[in-house]
Amino acid sequence: MVFYVHGGAFHLLSKDTHWLMGLVFARFGYLVVNISYRLAPKHPYPAAIEDTCMAYAWMVRHLAELGGDPTRIAVAGESAGGNLITALTLATTQRRSEPWAREVFDLGVTPRAALPFCAMLQVSSPERFSQRRRLPFWVDGMIRDASASYLHGYSPAPGPETELADPLRLLEEAVAGIRAQPHLDRPLPPFFAPVGTRDPLLDDTRRLEKALAALDVPCEARYYPGGIHAFHALVWDPAARRCWRDALAFLDRNMRPAVPVDVPGR
Repeated sequence: MVFYVHGGAFHLLSKDTHWLMGLVFARFGYLVVNISYRLAPKHPYPAAIEDTCMAYAWMVRHLAELGGDPTRIAVAGESAGGNLITALTLATTQRRSEPWAREVFDLGVTPRAALPFCAMLQVSSPERFSQRRRLPFWVDGMIRDASASYLHGYSPAPGPETELADPLRLLEEAVAGIRAQPHLDRPLPPFFAPVGTRDPLLDDTRRLEKALAALDVPCEARYYPGGIHAFHALVWDPAARRCWRDALAFLDRNMRPAVPVDVPGR
């Protein structure tokens, strides 16, 4: 099963604009649950991650009638959706105080694999991208608008009230010893993190790769030369096709059924 969450800077688009992403997975044999969530700024944090967690919980409770295997669920999403599925994955692996996060944890069903495509993995401090490298003013403005929309009513600086808007920050704090490993009750699954080298959000994928390596979590970060933000959606492009082949190969390796144990005398 693939649980897919769309992008759109937290304030645009829906599952209906991203049907093609789900179709790619479906054509390769995956049962797909493709969701929408409430959009900012009308519905700021934590509405999007709350809806994502509630949709995941709904899916888990209906696995039998959907025909899904609870031991073979992957979560995937691009841009803002990559943020949400990374935060969701953390919610399934650590006990948290938010009721909607605690609900998915209590279900006990952790994804087998996580695929954040070109993700914005920290919504706070959006100025960090333009501080690292010069960006066109309109690109910098779009990034800051995404942050301001999602964190509407909260400080743009990192803080405890908006932790799950910054799943990357939680992982990095675990590496730095600010948090205990990061108080995970279950292991994180392998990650596949693709991004284009011309994507303004590129640095978040680099940071994710480094943090997961420090936590001994398998991560296949792939950097596609010349790829712009969400280049994988341009399915006619050779780089996009290569990205999808790599993603599907990753799933094939990580979503195989468990090998049955041969018990003597059975």
